Amino acid sequence: MFSHLLQWSSYNDELADARQGVYTYRAHGSIYHRIGGLLPLNSNDRPRFLQMYIYDTEHENEHRMAENATLRVDIIDRIKNILNEHNPFVHTLRHLAQRDDIQQCKFVIKEQPPNQHNYSMPSASQVAAVVVGGDDIANLKERDVMVESVTGRLMSTKETAGYYDPLQYPLLFPYGSYGWDLNTRSLTGKKITCREFYSYMFQMRECYDSIVLRAGRLTQQFAVDNCVKMQASNLRWVALNQDTIRADLYKGLEDSYNAGEHNTENVGRRTILPSSFVGSPRDMHQRYQDAMALVHKFGKPDIFLTMTCNPSWSEIVAELLPGQQPHDRPDLLTRVFHARLEELKKDVLERNVLGKVVAYVYVIEFQKRGLPHVHMLLILDQSDKLATPDDYDKIVRAEIPDQQQEPELHKRILKHMIHGVQNPRSPCMKQGSCKKGFLSHSLIVQSKEMTHIPSIVGVKMLHLYRYVRIHE
Repeated sequence: MFSHLLQWSSYNDELADARQGVYTYRAHGSIYHRIGGLLPLNSNDRPRFLQMYIYDTEHENEHRMAENATLRVDIIDRIKNILNEHNPFVHTLRHLAQRDDIQQCKFVIKEQPPNQHNYSMPSASQVAAVVVGGDDIANLKERDVMVESVTGRLMSTKETAGYYDPLQYPLLFPYGSYGWDLNTRSLTGKKITCREFYSYMFQMRECYDSIVLRAGRLTQQFAVDNCVKMQASNLRWVALNQDTIRADLYKGLEDSYNAGEHNTENVGRRTILPSSFVGSPRDMHQRYQDAMALVHKFGKPDIFLTMTCNPSWSEIVAELLPGQQPHDRPDLLTRVFHARLEELKKDVLERNVLGKVVAYVYVIEFQKRGLPHVHMLLILDQSDKLATPDDYDKIVRAEIPDQQQEPELHKRILKHMIHGVQNPRSPCMKQGSCKKGFLSHSLIVQSKEMTHIPSIVGVKMLHLYRYVRIHE
């Protein structure tokens, strides 16, 4: 990589190890993209990041191997040759490494020209320049970055700059093509948002082999990074358009008091997050009030339904590229899950397989291992409410199916739901028992049109009905 990617992130060893589990990349808060100096601060320090292209280039591969001993030298050498031939940023850095006055030089990374189309390959003179002394410093633009030869600090780069992607992900952008910036527009001149741009990049196409979709763990990091970038873009719009959302009508003092702030000196001018910003306090409060209004009108929910994404679904397995695992394609998992969810909603809300539904609410969450799941509350019509034990027995069963009469259902129950001696290889098992404290209990829902299997339910949660839909 050319530069640092700093964030509040962590790798959870409990979710994945060398034997089982999936790689998990998590971001906590903002992600900061920073660039250091062209040369190491001390002569004894090992070159890192873009310094490898300039300092001690004869031992460049050895320096990269020092970052990770599991790397293969032959693959590193092939990648280096590709970047040396095609990447305009590398071209400028290699030219800089041959200069005798490198100590007095500065490396200027340029913003994308406003008349440059996104699909046009940039040249070395367009993406970067070498400046000696103070020459041309006055001509720097707002989002241009000037990297000094030797510096003891890191320079921050904005995520709204087009060079953000090719600098942080040279393997995904070997030609140095720019990513999204504030000036990105379509062929018709329409301004393209950050979400639209990266949605286009993650799209699957029959006649196009996308590098982004083949990068494995790097694809996961790229997706998380750009998700944070989209959120930052939304927050920036809210901060710059407080008058548009009429933030002056919000009761700032009352909100501060309710949040526990009793000192008026600490209130100041606040940036208001409207309820249209998903995940904001006002958004959550509005959703809660809407749900309570439904309960007030139609009564308490009758069914708690959960559907979890299964990475073994045929639609997912069929679209995986050679050598890929489901966790390598978070985009594919979410798309298939969304399609399955829409089909489940048709079954429950239109086909009335569990009874006529008069009101419902649901929320979509992501597990720590990256799989989405939905929690849905269903309020049934008065004529279909579950009032007696016989009504519950029609859709709920708390026993393991008979292997002779229902072999497929029996197989799935033992594979996905049972702890203990019947499934000792379950990821949650530790020293012969479930580390979460669940016992070998399960709930099954069946109907004529569809069959549902719940996730694992403990003794303390038997009042919650959690189901995962089966698809042959």
